[in-house]
Amino acid sequence: MLYLIDGSSQMYRAYHAPVRTSEGGLLRNAQGKPTNAVYIFVTMLRKLLNEHKPEYIAASFDLPGRTFRDDLVTDYKANRAPMPDELAQQIPMVHAACEALGVPILTSERYEADDVIGTLAEKAAAAGFEVAIVTGDKDFYQLVRDGIRVFNPKEDGTWYDAEGVKEKFGVPPDLVVDVLALMGDTIDNIKGVPGIGEKGARELIATYGSLDNLVAHASEVKHKRYREGLLANIDNARQSRELARIRTDVPVDFDPEALRYRGSTRERCFQIFNELGFRLFVAEYAPTGSRRRDSSRSSCRCRGREASLRGGQA
Repeated sequence: MLYLIDGSSQMYRAYHAPVRTSEGGLLRNAQGKPTNAVYIFVTMLRKLLNEHKPEYIAASFDLPGRTFRDDLVTDYKANRAPMPDELAQQIPMVHAACEALGVPILTSERYEADDVIGTLAEKAAAAGFEVAIVTGDKDFYQLVRDGIRVFNPKEDGTWYDAEGVKEKFGVPPDLVVDVLALMGDTIDNIKGVPGIGEKGARELIATYGSLDNLVAHASEVKHKRYREGLLANIDNARQSRELARIRTDVPVDFDPEALRYRGSTRERCFQIFNELGFRLFVAEYAPTGSRRRDSSRSSCRCRGREASLRGGQA
């Protein structure tokens, strides 16, 4: 099975997780750099690696700069607050931890992590791989089908296949993007249709079968607020669907051997976790006992030889 980690989403969730020092501040290393997001992200990743033992794995993160969605609308994500400095400082450390733990990172200019993951998932499934998308983001429900499931690692973890998506979201995976188009997304500034929230969007799409069919029969919708909102925002609904749709045609290669999990690099993990001040992890990746004994024996031999030489000179 191939595990694809929604790195950006998991990193944001890690940053906002309630992990604080006894004084109530953010976790920091000895140099005063914040490390709370790295700690939670690494904890999640190690749990995934230890419990699921993936044969293939990769992560994707958003790149800075414009994406194709910014070309579709000028105010895409305009409502999103700038990334906190204390999170931005941790991004290189999260990336370094991923690679030290043996998880390659794949990205593509002008595309978001969602699109990279969507493309890899489709290519892998087409090649006969079972795929698990590791995320807590409901947008990924639209990708679920035979061979592709969503795994939410929160707490004990929850798997979503097509039936699970329908039970959770009220519509099958192929209609998730239509629901998202109606309800919009205030954080990403995807407008949707004013007056229609998640519950109403689910009901409308479940009743009419698709956004296109709903638009064609908008004047027949009984709920006055929904009807008036639809008739006044048909273009917004269609545009919102394009913004919410995860692309699966990103120029990124699926190379199974490059994504085969080969384990962590002990020395690199020890170095990184030591710098971060993660004592619990440092102990696990410290040099092995045999290495320490060999080093100690070598040191003893050296000291013994030095004593012998000094004795001969005396």
